[in-house]
Amino acid sequence: MNNKKFITLGFVTVSSALLMLLSTNILAKNLKQEEIKESSRLEALSKFTKVISIVEQYNVDELTIEDLMEKSLQGMLSNLDAHSSFLTQKDYTKLTVQTNGEFGGLGITVGMRDGALTVIAPIEGTPADKAGMKAGDIILKIDNESTINMTIDEAVSKMRGKVGDPIELAIVRTGELKPLSINIIRDTITIESVYSKTINDDILYIRVTSFDKKVVDDVAKAIKKHKAHTKGIVLDLRNNPGGLLDQAVGLVDLFVDKGEIVSQKGRQESDNKVYYASKSATVTDVPLVVLVNAGSASASEIVSGALQDHKRGVVIGENTFGKGSVQVVLPISEDEAIKLTIARYYLPSGKTIQAVGVKPDIKVLPGELTTEENEFAIKEADLKKHLKKELQKIENKDKKDQNKKEDKDKKDIITPQELKKDIQLKEAVDITRALIIVKG
Repeated sequence: MNNKKFITLGFVTVSSALLMLLSTNILAKNLKQEEIKESSRLEALSKFTKVISIVEQYNVDELTIEDLMEKSLQGMLSNLDAHSSFLTQKDYTKLTVQTNGEFGGLGITVGMRDGALTVIAPIEGTPADKAGMKAGDIILKIDNESTINMTIDEAVSKMRGKVGDPIELAIVRTGELKPLSINIIRDTITIESVYSKTINDDILYIRVTSFDKKVVDDVAKAIKKHKAHTKGIVLDLRNNPGGLLDQAVGLVDLFVDKGEIVSQKGRQESDNKVYYASKSATVTDVPLVVLVNAGSASASEIVSGALQDHKRGVVIGENTFGKGSVQVVLPISEDEAIKLTIARYYLPSGKTIQAVGVKPDIKVLPGELTTEENEFAIKEADLKKHLKKELQKIENKDKKDQNKKEDKDKKDIITPQELKKDIQLKEAVDITRALIIVKG
């Protein structure tokens, strides 16, 4: 009995010793791997530092260490993928303006015409409009600095600034003998990303140009404003480059009351997320048609793809851009940041749109509607004994309708003439009309 106890104790002791030895070996192996990894990391950093030093010393143009580091960061991030990048102060400011949807400025659209900085149009109600700026004005100076050889970006950058700060523009205006000096106080300029109009009173047209932080609120307001008369909606996402993911999710949520909207999967567990629709956020269930083209990217593809997967809307137009990756902006200082791809996103069906895009349900190429009538065709009105009184009634009714239409043209509506110039929109309206009829 005692021998059995000693044998058992001996076996346990040997097993423990072997286990400790094995654990020690594994730990030593892991430590060695970490040492190799760290050594490799130091060698790589040493190589990078050496190259920077050589370029700084021997490059034909003198470059500071700051210049070289900036170029190195730009090169590194741009080589990761098509959407990662290093954001300089200028780039970071532009991105902030785009996502916030507002900035301190004057409220004018400018362009280069015959080499001169020219006002294309002042935005109604903005400081520039109130100060009397007009389309066609040529800007000679900005705060006494000549605009000759100045780029559009440089001019825009100088005209933007802190809200409340004054600016002086020297302009040349047609019909004026001398240059005019216009003083303007900068104010908050809001970028409108959502436009809405009505078509034949019962179809609401909503155009979303980009996904800034106000899109969901603005679209919801437009829908609620016209809800009493709206029987169908055309959502135009053509040439929309994308923007904020939460706004894309929120826009889908306005039309879908349950189910998955989009999911994203990345390298880190924290980057894996699924976004769902909620019934409380849904504001309408009327028939919906979504317009897309090759310029519809990222957030636009999430919206159109999710609505298509849920069979909530008919997608028409052209195949979309095909950007199915998620980027985050990570600040590295107060005025610089990096934009880094951290995940890929997937539609409710599980499909990715990366390099594939969203395929429309109905393909419609852009262009104008052409309606050529046969001038040699004989109609009832060409016959001698046709019913003239009935024709007069129709003509009188047409005149009344024309007068009503002219009154309505003053409002925010899309006219038949505008539809003829945009065959994709015309097709969207026709499909919406058919869906309204089917719904009853």
